Amino acid sequence: MFISVVIPTYNRLPILLKCLKALEVQRVSSQIQGYEIVVVDDGSSDGTYSWLEKNCELFPHVVLIKQNHGGPGLGRNNGVQQSRGDVIIFIDSDLVVTETFIESHITSLRKAWRRRGDKLCFTYGAVINTANFDSPISEPHKLTDLSWAYFATGNVAIEKTILEESGLFDPAFKLYGWEDLELGERLRQMGVELIKCPNAVGYHWHPAFSINQIPSLKQVERERAKMAIIFYRKHPTLRVRFIIQFTLFHRILWESLTLGGLINDVTIRPLLKFLIRINRPGLAMQVLRVPLNLVGVREIFREATLNGLH
Repeated sequence: MFISVVIPTYNRLPILLKCLKALEVQRVSSQIQGYEIVVVDDGSSDGTYSWLEKNCELFPHVVLIKQNHGGPGLGRNNGVQQSRGDVIIFIDSDLVVTETFIESHITSLRKAWRRRGDKLCFTYGAVINTANFDSPISEPHKLTDLSWAYFATGNVAIEKTILEESGLFDPAFKLYGWEDLELGERLRQMGVELIKCPNAVGYHWHPAFSINQIPSLKQVERERAKMAIIFYRKHPTLRVRFIIQFTLFHRILWESLTLGGLINDVTIRPLLKFLIRINRPGLAMQVLRVPLNLVGVREIFREATLNGLH
């Protein structure tokens, strides 16, 4: 069995190098004939492609692909289409994995295939969030690392023919968010089972929260809202409305918790600065999530009105 690890990347060269170094030292058994690391540069402007091209001897497993900036979904599609693997593993370019990462995914997949009698399943590995750039894998597992998402492509493995049968990722998702969960809805409709694989551990690095990140975080919420409407148009179900928070319940919830928007990133800024000052940036981010959720929900309802949805 040959494995392809597909990684779309955009302007993340420093952490991408840690990601690739971890993948180059994988310990695999005889059940795996070999593996490749398919890196799809999504039009980066930080020199990612040229650096990897010039230093290709450092990463013998890497297959490098370049595309114009079109988003991670398009990048994953290109990676899959040019891959040689029987199994596709998707990870993000800011994920640093353990030495048994690939082996753990494949062991769990093969066990599920035997149990089911078919290959209609995928494995979902553990994702541990960390702000420790120097030593990402030293981060302990936290309650906030738990996820209930179905087919979140930060750390999943699936048989290639099943993925191709699903139709791959919809390139209409050009901005941030939802392209993987939308594919997940199609996989769910095919009867594809989610198999938890906690031994396939990846450490998701992102810089510690700081005040100057607030504008970009609000922009992400606006982009997610636009993509959420595309998601809902394709799957106009109550389930998807709850996933994207396009319900009256979510509108009332976040309006109430923020007192109609009185609690916002400006009014809570002194609290956020205090939490950062006492070295609690993670808690500051959790506090900020409340008004950010309101931004996102309001934007979804605005986009729905513009698109004639109710």
